[in-house]
Amino acid sequence: ANDPVAMLQMGLRRYDAGDYDDAVRYISNSAELGDAGAHYQLSCLYRKGQGVEKDVKKEVYHLEQAAIGGHPIARYNIGIEEEEN
Repeated sequence: ANDPVAMLQMGLRRYDAGDYDDAVRYISNSAELGDAGAHYQLSCLYRKGQGVEKDVKKEVYHLEQAAIGGHPIARYNIGIEEEEN
């Protein structure tokens, strides 16, 4: 029940089905358990405003958490963000 990988996968399935509210719920639960991939997905949702209101601060927070957790795309995106600012 507290399997972050399973929660992330369920969230991604709900996202693919267009159920953004459930997707956010599952992915958020996975992120709370420390899953770097979930943090990355949340950053994308906050950037796009899917299932949540667009929020740059939350987008960056989750991107940073994903990068700290070793997510390679998040690490790359943080590097680009820092170079641009």
